[in-house]
Amino acid sequence: MRFTQPDCWVMYTVGAVGEWLTEAAVQVKKVLTYAAIAFVAFYLFTRPADAASAVKGAMDTVVNAADSLALFFTKLT
Repeated sequence: MRFTQPDCWVMYTVGAVGEWLTEAAVQVKKVLTYAAIAFVAFYLFTRPADAASAVKGAMDTVVNAADSLALFFTKLT
């Protein structure tokens, strides 16, 4: 028996499952994003000093990384 054309129901089923997985992934991403925003807002309102300290620490890390990159490129010449 030779198959000359793929079965349409197989292609439709695979496409539908792929579409369902894509929609599920988008919904999960949306829920996780809202949960992260809610956590940050809760943390900011319940512990503002700790939140400020965390932001300051993150900014210090970024500044230190930029300084290290600048030093690296300066030493290349």
